Amino acid sequence: MRVDNPPRGGYKARMNLDWSLFFVALGLAFLLEGLPYFILAERMPAILLTLASRPARSLRVLGLTTMILGVLLVALGRSF
Repeated sequence: MRVDNPPRGGYKARMNLDWSLFFVALGLAFLLEGLPYFILAERMPAILLTLASRPARSLRVLGLTTMILGVLLVALGRSF
């Protein structure tokens, strides 16, 4: 994060976004989202029905677990 000429009476930080990295990450997310539908096309309807029948708490735990795993993978990747 860098600061360019902060306005009077306050502090304003500007964040520079690396657009190429953003689009690589977005493309990777789309790739990983589409992979199960391509590889498991015949089984996907049954998998989705199984997920739809799970209680909301179970889906939240699954979602939180995958988000934590994602954050840990990003942290690991940035540590190199």
